[in-house]
Amino acid sequence: MAEHRVSDRGVDERAKEIEQLAINTIRTLSMDAVQAANSGHPGTPMALAPVAYTVWQHFLRFDPDDPIWPNRDRFVLSVGHASMLLYSMLHLSQTKAVNPKYETLGELSVKLEDIKNFRQLDSRCAGHPEYRWTSGVECTTGPLGQGVATSVGIAMAERWMASYFNRPGFEMIDFDVYALCGDGCMMEGVAQEAASLAGHLKLDNLCWIYDNNKITIEGHTDWAFTEDVATRFIGLGWNVLRVGDANDVEMLSRALRTFKKESGRPTLMIVDSHIAWGSPNKQDTHAAHGSPLGEDEIRLTKRNYRWPEDAKFLVPEAVLEHFKGGIGKRGREMRQDWMERFENYQKGYPELADHLYKMQHRQLPEGWDKGLPSFEASAKGVALRAASGDVLNAIAKNVPWVIGGSADLTPSTKTRIKGDEAGDFTPTKAGRNIHFGVREHAMGSIINGMSLCKVRPYGSTFLVFSDYTRPSIRLSALMELPVVYIFTHDSISVGEDGPTHQPVEHLASLRSIPHLLTMRPGDANEVVEMWKVIAKLRHRPVALILTRQNVPTIDRSKYASAEGAQRGGYILADAEGGYPQVILIATGSEVPLCVAAYEKLKEEGIRARVVSLPCWELFEDQDQSYIDQVLPPKLHARVAVEQGSTFGWAKYTGKTGVTIGLELFGASAPIEELHKKFGFTLENVVAQAKAQLTAHD
Repeated sequence: MAEHRVSDRGVDERAKEIEQLAINTIRTLSMDAVQAANSGHPGTPMALAPVAYTVWQHFLRFDPDDPIWPNRDRFVLSVGHASMLLYSMLHLSQTKAVNPKYETLGELSVKLEDIKNFRQLDSRCAGHPEYRWTSGVECTTGPLGQGVATSVGIAMAERWMASYFNRPGFEMIDFDVYALCGDGCMMEGVAQEAASLAGHLKLDNLCWIYDNNKITIEGHTDWAFTEDVATRFIGLGWNVLRVGDANDVEMLSRALRTFKKESGRPTLMIVDSHIAWGSPNKQDTHAAHGSPLGEDEIRLTKRNYRWPEDAKFLVPEAVLEHFKGGIGKRGREMRQDWMERFENYQKGYPELADHLYKMQHRQLPEGWDKGLPSFEASAKGVALRAASGDVLNAIAKNVPWVIGGSADLTPSTKTRIKGDEAGDFTPTKAGRNIHFGVREHAMGSIINGMSLCKVRPYGSTFLVFSDYTRPSIRLSALMELPVVYIFTHDSISVGEDGPTHQPVEHLASLRSIPHLLTMRPGDANEVVEMWKVIAKLRHRPVALILTRQNVPTIDRSKYASAEGAQRGGYILADAEGGYPQVILIATGSEVPLCVAAYEKLKEEGIRARVVSLPCWELFEDQDQSYIDQVLPPKLHARVAVEQGSTFGWAKYTGKTGVTIGLELFGASAPIEELHKKFGFTLENVVAQAKAQLTAHD
């Protein structure tokens, strides 16, 4: 018996040795990479190495050979400045690279050479983790709070996917979400918004691991942050656990097992750590985030780890074998079991299996556009938010994974998916209509997270509140996610609500975001065409801008087909009997105004052209010959009309053209008075067109 105990102790000691060797490999890779880059600081990766090791090696359901397996657990590094922690894990687990066509490539996602080129041009190890740039990175992080907020969306996507796809004997979706965060994340408002919703929805598949190291860039957190985080999260409906030492793998494992057993609450795991400085005499608070340790400090630290002091980027073969036998073996077996189950699932539930495949590959089901509405010509017209709601419902009927909601404004944004089978997303049911509450910023992060799981989400609010969602919109564009932001109440035509609710600079602001498609359709049928574009998108987010007020529906038997809107800009009405003398360019509700001006000018013998320009970005994607056909370079007499800032319009009017727009904030008054005050009248558009003719005579 005694002999058996000695044997067990020997096995246990060897296990602890390889465990510590693996943890120290993570630490030394981080030190060496930061030093080689002469940029960043390895403190957080060094301090949290035991945490990442424990999650990945013992709990994470992840197959390094197939990092996009749909039922994998997700690991989100919300503390993006600790990116070397994630890159080390991806390298040591030998995670494979995947290309945009979802073909697993043979090479590693993060090679040792990439780590040696940390933070350098074209390295897969960027300063902060970048989704789509490095396989195994589940989410672009860096702006603090965004990672954890996005993780709530990932957890909600799991809840919906499980509800839709799982059947008796076929639990196809049941993954967990781990997010590693720090004091900065806890301070950011977006994290609080998301945590509040997660607690309300009882997302027990979600675990935030909070690195409680009490240090920020300026110094000790006590300077600005003294709240009781544990009590706050208990109040939000979370299960709160505490691990007193980040180095205690056994306690970390116990806490993670508790999370796995938890039912009905998300988990916050508070882990106390001390940020790694190097040797004890180097304790500059700025160094916590801002500078490498230095060669001397690295040698001293390695000596403390009993590591070869002069070895750089050393990865012991035993460590690679250790991870191969842990996360590698476990992940491979779990994925293989899932794939076998999927084969049987295809036989028993062929339509659901087809939907799961198509959703994961961002493909549309057959007949996705069946039943799309068409709107008859009408002077009274229809509110474009209402037209969009009709189109959204037609698409949602055919594409079950279109889901979303609003920041407490669904009756106004007209974004509810109708029908009893759609339902609401509640603590007890994962319906398709999400009530985000008055949480615009978190809404943006959450729909990003849902899109990362290949659900097709949308979120809606008023255009003026796009300010609250902008950081998330920017990340949608960075990650190339086909998220749809639906913004209504698009102009000063909001009327009596006044300047606080009347967007002015917002269109220009959204158009300045690279890779984002900003769409402002001019009538109900242009709304239909914009949604046709949106439905097919795979890698671009959209800001769809819609009116609250009715907009005339243009007579397409008299003017050009609305299909031209799919090209971003098109000739809606052209001069009769010769080359146009002046071009009227507009978006949104100002398009019918320009059509009316066109008719008035025609009565007076002036040849005008009306160009509807609902999406600048799509228009700029066209070949130059088409752009020049729509806007002839030699025709300088141009008038642009848009109820927003004039910023950016010079691209289309030139230096000598004119833009009827806004240089100031709006005012509180009935819509007709506002239009008169700011020049959005038939008389003014006609007058400006004539002035252009005189100026270019």
